[in-house]
Parts: sequence; structure tokens; C-alpha cells
Amino acid sequence: MAGSGSGPVNLNRYRKEKARAEKKARANQNAVTYGRTKAEKDLDKARNAQDVRRLDGTKRDDPKTDHD
Repeated sequence: MAGSGSGPVNLNRYRKEKARAEKKARANQNAVTYGRTKAEKDLDKARNAQDVRRLDGTKRDDPKTDHD
């Protein structure tokens, strides 16, 4: 019967554990509500990479900084 009524109860630990559990539950709910799927993230990453390539392809050479 370890822990049943033996010794003082640490209320700070209880309060912090409860706050952590609530924060974790809120984070899980937000992940479901606002999260994006892996496919959506991959699509955004591919679109961003395509935009970067397109912008780099149209970049003008600056003769002031070109020291070849």
C-alpha cells in the first residue's frame, strides 16, 4: 500500500501535472483542427521550390557585383 496516505501531498506537483495534461489535450485538439496533412505540406514545399527556381531563373545579373 505504498503512497496511500503516507506522507504529505505535493500540491505543486499535482497542479503542474494537471496543467501539463490540459496543455497536451489542447495541443492535440489544435493539431486536429488546424493541422495540415503530410500531402498538403509536401505540396506546399514543392510549390515553394518551384517558385524559387522560377525566380532564380529570371534573376538579372548585376554588373556591379559581378567580379569575374
